[in-house]
This record gives sequence, structure tokens and C-alpha cells, in this order.
Amino acid sequence: MQIRKQPLESSCFYHIYNRGINGQPIFLKDEHFIFFLQKTKYYLLPYFEVYTYCLMSNHFHFLLRAKESVQASILNADKTGLHSANKVYSKQIGKMISSYTQAFNKMESRHGPLLESPFKRLKVDSESYLRNLIIYIHQNPLDIGISVNNYEYSSYKAIISDRYTVLERTEVISYFDDIENFKFCHRNRVDDTLSKF
Repeated sequence: MQIRKQPLESSCFYHIYNRGINGQPIFLKDEHFIFFLQKTKYYLLPYFEVYTYCLMSNHFHFLLRAKESVQASILNADKTGLHSANKVYSKQIGKMISSYTQAFNKMESRHGPLLESPFKRLKVDSESYLRNLIIYIHQNPLDIGISVNNYEYSSYKAIISDRYTVLERTEVISYFDDIENFKFCHRNRVDDTLSKF
């Protein structure tokens, strides 16, 4: 598939998203959401800065920036193919998805793939697109009748709070100038064509 030939580049922003096979649920209970976020920390934080996320019952969204500072030894710079340096970012996302799928299958007594393959990725090429994407990701719960403020499995609450977070909170807010404008911009619906499954 063409998408596999598009490596994720260091220092670039990406909208990473995926859904369950045939739109089936990938999170059935709170423990699944929490476990997925733990897998995210383990597999993605060494390689990506996490700006925003939203986990819905049958899909997920992330806004990530690939870290430039990933060490050459981790990148296996002398390898080629799937193990080459320019594939390490995609490989980490694949590991996270695979690890979650294996655990989900064990917990739910099922087998086989859980999510579509390959995962979807869109490179963010402008600051206006970045701002709209942040809002779009946080507004996903509106589709199921839950307000942005009341949804538990998105980064919105962590960004507007002052509690510790691994998210790039300060930088996210800086794209909106301040926290009040960040909240204000989330009150208006953005274009829902920012990603299509």
C-alpha cells in the first residue's frame, strides 16, 4: 500500500488515527481506554511529543510530533527496510497497536486483528491546519452527544488544567495565544473532513 511508503519524518507533526476493523469497537470498558493510554506512554513518548488525543469507542486520534532527538543507536541507522531509521516512528506506532490488540484479545477471549492496517497518517503542513486539527480531535465526542468539557478520554481536560501531564500543554495553548481563547475556539464546530476513514 502507498501509505507504507510514506515514512514519518522527524520534527514533523502528524495526525495519526485508526479505527476498529469494520468500525467495530476497540474499547469496551474504562479499563481498555486506560490500558491503551498506558501503552501510548510506553511506546510513543520516547519517540514522539504528544499534543492532543481522543479515544472513541471504535477509533482514536493523536496529534504527534516526531522527536528529532531520538538517538541514532535506537534508530538502527545501519539497517534497511522496515528496520531502517526512517521507519522507526511508524514501527513504534505499530508496536503500540499490536501490543494493545494482543492484550485486548486476551482480556476479551478473542483472536485476530482489532484495528485496520495500516494506521492512517496525515502530515500537518500549516499552523492553521494544526489549530483546526487540535479542535477537531477534541470535538469528536460531540458526535455521540457528549460535550468536549465532559469527555474523559481526550486531552482537552488535561490541557485546560494545571495538573501534571506528559502532553505538550504549553505549546498547544500557545497556538491559541492563551487558555481563554483555546476554550473559546473549541465552542465552534470545525470542518469534520480533516480525516476520513
